[in-house]
Amino acid sequence: MAHIHMTTTEPKLQPAAPVPAKRRSLLVFLPLLFFGAIAALFLLRLFAGDASRLPSALIGREVPAFTLAGVEGLPGANGLSDADLRQGHVTIVNVFASWCVPCREEHPTLMGIAGDQKLKDLGVRLVGLAYKDTPANVRELLGADGDPYATIGADPNGRAAIDLGVYGVPETFIIRGDGTVAYRFVGPLSDESYAATLLPEIKKAAGANS
Repeated sequence: MAHIHMTTTEPKLQPAAPVPAKRRSLLVFLPLLFFGAIAALFLLRLFAGDASRLPSALIGREVPAFTLAGVEGLPGANGLSDADLRQGHVTIVNVFASWCVPCREEHPTLMGIAGDQKLKDLGVRLVGLAYKDTPANVRELLGADGDPYATIGADPNGRAAIDLGVYGVPETFIIRGDGTVAYRFVGPLSDESYAATLLPEIKKAAGANS
Protein backbone atom coordinates (compact mmCIF):
# COMPACT_ATOMS: atom_id res chain seq x y z
CA MET A 1 0.00 0.00 0.00
CA ALA A 2 1.38 3.32 -0.98
CA HIS A 3 1.95 5.68 1.84
CA ILE A 4 0.84 9.20 1.34
CA HIS A 5 3.07 11.73 3.00
CA MET A 6 1.29 14.93 3.97
CA THR A 7 3.33 17.94 4.73
CA THR A 8 2.00 20.78 6.79
CA THR A 9 3.34 24.26 6.62
CA GLU A 10 3.42 25.95 10.01
CA PRO A 11 2.62 29.63 9.90
CA LYS A 12 5.64 31.75 10.41
CA LEU A 13 5.44 34.15 13.35
CA GLN A 14 5.96 37.68 12.29
CA PRO A 15 8.28 39.71 14.47
CA ALA A 16 6.53 42.33 16.55
CA ALA A 17 6.57 45.72 15.00
CA PRO A 18 9.14 47.89 16.71
CA VAL A 19 7.77 50.55 19.04
CA PRO A 20 8.44 53.94 17.53
CA ALA A 21 11.23 55.79 19.28
CA LYS A 22 8.95 58.70 20.13
CA ARG A 23 6.47 56.40 21.88
CA ARG A 24 9.25 54.63 23.77
CA SER A 25 10.53 57.94 25.13
CA LEU A 26 7.04 58.87 26.30
CA LEU A 27 6.66 55.55 28.12
CA VAL A 28 10.01 56.07 29.83
CA PHE A 29 9.09 59.55 31.03
CA LEU A 30 5.54 58.82 32.23
CA PRO A 31 6.64 57.68 35.72
CA LEU A 32 8.88 60.74 35.99
CA LEU A 33 6.02 63.02 35.00
CA PHE A 34 3.76 61.36 37.58
CA PHE A 35 6.23 61.78 40.43
CA GLY A 36 6.98 65.31 39.27
CA ALA A 37 3.30 66.21 39.57
CA ILE A 38 3.15 64.73 43.09
CA ALA A 39 6.26 66.70 44.09
CA ALA A 40 4.76 69.91 42.70
CA LEU A 41 1.61 69.43 44.77
CA PHE A 42 3.71 68.77 47.89
CA LEU A 43 5.77 71.93 47.34
CA LEU A 44 2.63 73.98 46.76
CA ARG A 45 1.28 72.82 50.11
CA LEU A 46 4.60 73.33 51.84
CA PHE A 47 5.15 76.89 50.72
CA ALA A 48 1.58 78.13 50.52
CA GLY A 49 1.51 81.17 52.81
CA ASP A 50 -1.58 82.98 51.61
CA ALA A 51 -5.03 81.71 52.47
CA SER A 52 -6.31 82.88 49.09
CA ARG A 53 -4.29 80.05 47.51
CA LEU A 54 -6.06 77.44 49.62
CA PRO A 55 -9.55 78.86 50.06
CA SER A 56 -11.70 77.49 52.84
CA ALA A 57 -15.17 76.13 52.14
CA LEU A 58 -16.25 77.83 55.38
CA ILE A 59 -15.54 81.40 54.26
CA GLY A 60 -18.77 83.33 54.77
CA ARG A 61 -20.33 80.47 56.76
CA GLU A 62 -20.74 79.92 60.48
CA VAL A 63 -18.07 78.05 62.39
CA PRO A 64 -19.01 74.44 63.17
CA ALA A 65 -20.27 73.66 66.65
CA PHE A 66 -17.52 72.59 69.05
CA THR A 67 -16.67 72.68 72.73
CA LEU A 68 -13.07 72.24 73.87
CA ALA A 69 -11.73 72.04 77.39
CA GLY A 70 -8.81 74.18 78.47
CA VAL A 71 -5.21 73.04 78.65
CA GLU A 72 -4.73 71.28 81.94
CA GLY A 73 -2.51 73.18 84.34
CA LEU A 74 -2.28 76.33 82.19
CA PRO A 75 -3.72 79.45 83.85
CA GLY A 76 -6.07 81.38 81.60
CA ALA A 77 -6.65 78.45 79.24
CA ASN A 78 -10.32 78.16 80.07
CA GLY A 79 -11.37 76.29 76.96
CA LEU A 80 -12.98 77.42 73.73
CA SER A 81 -16.31 76.84 72.03
CA ASP A 82 -18.14 78.13 68.99
CA ALA A 83 -20.32 80.20 71.36
CA ASP A 84 -17.18 82.17 72.33
CA LEU A 85 -16.87 83.21 68.69
CA ARG A 86 -20.34 84.77 68.61
CA GLN A 87 -19.87 87.51 71.18
CA GLY A 88 -20.15 90.48 68.81
CA HIS A 89 -16.42 91.10 68.38
CA VAL A 90 -13.85 89.79 65.92
CA THR A 91 -11.81 86.80 67.10
CA ILE A 92 -8.52 85.56 65.70
CA VAL A 93 -8.27 81.77 66.07
CA ASN A 94 -4.72 80.47 65.77
CA VAL A 95 -4.33 76.71 65.35
CA PHE A 96 -0.93 75.68 66.71
CA ALA A 97 1.09 72.83 68.24
CA SER A 98 4.27 72.72 70.30
CA TRP A 99 5.76 70.06 67.97
CA CYS A 100 5.24 72.31 64.94
CA VAL A 101 8.45 74.15 64.01
CA PRO A 102 6.70 76.88 61.93
CA CYS A 103 4.40 77.49 64.91
CA ARG A 104 7.43 78.31 67.03
CA GLU A 105 8.73 80.56 64.25
CA GLU A 106 5.51 82.59 64.17
CA HIS A 107 5.24 82.85 67.96
CA PRO A 108 6.98 86.26 68.26
CA THR A 109 4.51 87.65 65.72
CA LEU A 110 1.62 86.31 67.79
CA MET A 111 3.03 87.99 70.87
CA GLY A 112 3.10 91.23 68.90
CA ILE A 113 -0.50 90.73 67.76
CA ALA A 114 -1.60 90.16 71.36
CA GLY A 115 -0.06 93.50 72.33
CA ASP A 116 -1.26 95.48 69.30
CA GLN A 117 -3.20 98.47 70.64
CA LYS A 118 -5.04 98.86 67.31
CA LEU A 119 -6.64 95.45 67.85
CA LYS A 120 -7.46 96.20 71.47
CA ASP A 121 -9.24 99.37 70.36
CA LEU A 122 -11.32 97.25 67.96
CA GLY A 123 -12.12 94.70 70.70
CA VAL A 124 -10.34 91.91 68.82
CA ARG A 125 -9.27 88.81 70.76
CA LEU A 126 -6.58 86.28 69.86
CA VAL A 127 -7.40 82.74 70.99
CA GLY A 128 -5.58 79.47 70.48
CA LEU A 129 -6.52 75.96 69.45
CA ALA A 130 -3.90 73.45 70.60
CA TYR A 131 -3.87 70.80 67.86
CA LYS A 132 -3.03 67.18 68.73
CA ASP A 133 -0.79 68.23 71.60
CA THR A 134 -0.23 67.35 75.24
CA PRO A 135 -0.83 69.76 78.14
CA ALA A 136 2.77 69.43 79.32
CA ASN A 137 4.20 70.38 75.92
CA VAL A 138 1.81 73.31 75.50
CA ARG A 139 2.74 74.58 78.96
CA GLU A 140 6.45 74.23 78.11
CA LEU A 141 6.06 76.22 74.87
CA LEU A 142 4.06 79.07 76.35
CA GLY A 143 6.05 79.12 79.57
CA ALA A 144 9.27 79.60 77.64
CA ASP A 145 8.10 81.96 74.89
CA GLY A 146 5.10 83.74 76.42
CA ASP A 147 1.36 83.19 76.13
CA PRO A 148 -0.32 85.46 73.54
CA TYR A 149 -3.77 83.87 73.83
CA ALA A 150 -6.77 85.20 75.73
CA THR A 151 -7.83 81.56 76.09
CA ILE A 152 -6.95 78.18 74.56
CA GLY A 153 -9.01 75.14 73.66
CA ALA A 154 -7.32 71.75 73.72
CA ASP A 155 -8.03 69.66 70.60
CA PRO A 156 -6.09 66.45 71.34
CA ASN A 157 -7.67 64.35 68.58
CA GLY A 158 -7.83 67.18 66.02
CA ARG A 159 -11.59 66.87 65.53
CA ALA A 160 -12.41 70.57 65.89
CA ALA A 161 -9.55 71.56 63.59
CA ILE A 162 -10.71 69.07 60.95
CA ASP A 163 -14.23 70.50 61.11
CA LEU A 164 -12.73 73.93 60.49
CA GLY A 165 -11.04 72.57 57.39
CA VAL A 166 -7.50 72.81 58.74
CA TYR A 167 -4.88 71.22 56.45
CA GLY A 168 -2.01 71.49 58.91
CA VAL A 169 -0.53 73.76 61.53
CA PRO A 170 -0.18 76.64 61.83
CA GLU A 171 -3.35 78.15 60.41
CA THR A 172 -5.13 81.31 61.48
CA PHE A 173 -8.81 82.19 61.08
CA ILE A 174 -10.56 85.54 61.39
CA ILE A 175 -14.06 85.11 62.79
CA ARG A 176 -16.64 87.89 62.65
CA GLY A 177 -18.67 88.80 65.72
CA ASP A 178 -21.62 86.73 64.49
CA GLY A 179 -19.50 83.57 64.27
CA THR A 180 -18.96 83.52 60.50
CA VAL A 181 -15.54 82.81 59.04
CA ALA A 182 -14.18 85.92 57.35
CA TYR A 183 -10.67 84.88 56.39
CA ARG A 184 -8.15 82.06 56.62
CA PHE A 185 -4.37 82.33 56.59
CA VAL A 186 -2.37 79.17 55.92
CA GLY A 187 1.18 78.85 57.20
CA PRO A 188 3.28 80.76 59.73
CA LEU A 189 2.57 84.43 60.23
CA SER A 190 5.37 86.97 60.08
CA ASP A 191 5.38 90.65 61.02
CA GLU A 192 5.25 91.45 57.31
CA SER A 193 2.31 89.16 56.49
CA TYR A 194 0.47 90.40 59.55
CA ALA A 195 0.80 94.04 58.53
CA ALA A 196 0.19 93.50 54.81
CA THR A 197 -2.44 90.74 54.86
CA LEU A 198 -3.95 89.80 58.20
CA LEU A 199 -4.46 93.24 59.74
CA PRO A 200 -6.41 94.63 56.76
CA GLU A 201 -8.65 91.54 56.83
CA ILE A 202 -9.22 91.96 60.57
CA LYS A 203 -10.23 95.58 60.06
CA LYS A 204 -12.55 94.58 57.22
CA ALA A 205 -14.20 91.95 59.40
CA ALA A 206 -14.59 94.48 62.19
CA GLY A 207 -16.05 97.08 59.85
CA ALA A 208 -13.22 99.50 60.55
CA ASN A 209 -12.31 102.06 57.91
CA SER A 210 -8.66 102.48 58.81
